[in-house]
Amino acid sequence: MYAASALRQYQQVNTQAQLVEASPHRLIQMLLEGALDRLAQAQGAMMRGQVAEKGLLIGKAVKIVCGLREALNKEQGGQLAENLDGLYEYIVHQLTQANLKNDAQALQHVASLLREIKEGWDGIA
Repeated sequence: MYAASALRQYQQVNTQAQLVEASPHRLIQMLLEGALDRLAQAQGAMMRGQVAEKGLLIGKAVKIVCGLREALNKEQGGQLAENLDGLYEYIVHQLTQANLKNDAQALQHVASLLREIKEGWDGIA
């Protein structure tokens, strides 16, 4: 128990240190990584029948995607930002439905979309 708690605290400190030093580009990458992590954890909770945990994790993924959506600069981003806005809206809808219907395939579909977006961001660096 103590080792797990210490590991979580170390991970939180490490993440906070990365946030302080991160460029805006890196912050987007970290958010996408966080959303993908939450989706993987939600799939595990779904398979174990942990309904409350699944809902909490999907909710965290939704918040991350909503944050990504709010960060879009549609004036400077043009059509790309508009397309991402629509995709993020679709992802939030799919996550909501996946949570309501306990749909693991929908979670996998959303994860594949987020991985594709992340690959694009990774390619920019």
